[in-house]
Amino acid sequence: MISVNNRSQHLIDDLIDNCDYYRVKVQNGHNNCTLVDAGIKAQGNMEAGRVISEICLGGLGRVHILNSLQSEVWPLTVHVNTNHPVIACLGSQYAGWALASKNEGTKFNALGSGPARALALKEPLFKDIKYSDNSKKTCIVLEVDTFPPNDVIEKISNDTGVNAKNITVIITPTSSIAGNIQVVSRVLEVALHKAHELKFPMSKIVEGFGSSPIPPTSPDSLTAMGRTNDAIIFAGITQLIVDASDDEAKDLCSKMPSSTSKDYGKPFADIFKSYDYDFFKIDANLFSPSKVIISNMKTGNTFINGKIDKKLMEKSFGI
Repeated sequence: MISVNNRSQHLIDDLIDNCDYYRVKVQNGHNNCTLVDAGIKAQGNMEAGRVISEICLGGLGRVHILNSLQSEVWPLTVHVNTNHPVIACLGSQYAGWALASKNEGTKFNALGSGPARALALKEPLFKDIKYSDNSKKTCIVLEVDTFPPNDVIEKISNDTGVNAKNITVIITPTSSIAGNIQVVSRVLEVALHKAHELKFPMSKIVEGFGSSPIPPTSPDSLTAMGRTNDAIIFAGITQLIVDASDDEAKDLCSKMPSSTSKDYGKPFADIFKSYDYDFFKIDANLFSPSKVIISNMKTGNTFINGKIDKKLMEKSFGI
């Protein structure tokens, strides 16, 4: 099996060895783990966000920052592609590992993403995709604005079976430059997750490509979170190459776009507020790209559904 931990290690080493170039700060943490600050006190940069996004993909995907015409007024775009979409996106990138401190008086909750998930195997998802990894080194990415407390580091070490000195923890607050990039780089991942939720056979997804605008950063965490979600929900495009029947491909395409959600139609921050900031009250169908292209390699037919909503995107971005 392909190892997301081994394939991403050269990217992790590059981020650490060239921390000045990436404008990140590296320090030793609990039990000599490595902590990478990519946006708390460190400024970070877009290239750091791009590399961290590739780390999240387990070294199985390419992330490019380019210009496109998805919006005439906002051409800055991230492009993601992988020829191992299920392992890269669901086996590594998906933020599905819930980590919380059990110390009294310590408030820390985060969803871990990256190759460490494939060692811990704490999510039922791994049984569905039939993937696990084995490695003596690992990395986890946390989208928070504080470093994890000691008991969380110990949990990561115990659950992955990796000595803390061989664990790298990368912190990317959503309001930071790097955090902004690594969130919108999930445009392909949300499509894979939606396909999994729709019970589409993961073994029939062969290749994946995604593109999403990179929103302007905001010092306000709620605004930052809203914009990164809206970039995908209102202007994200995903193409999946599948090996399936046309009925399966057409059905997937008809159900995948974000516009199929009952909550679609206003900026994410407004939706989040209307549900009293309870993430789990939001319709899960909302977390999808705005436009979906399903190309069936078995028949040569392609199905397209959804569209870019420039007005809602620009409203979210403050344009």
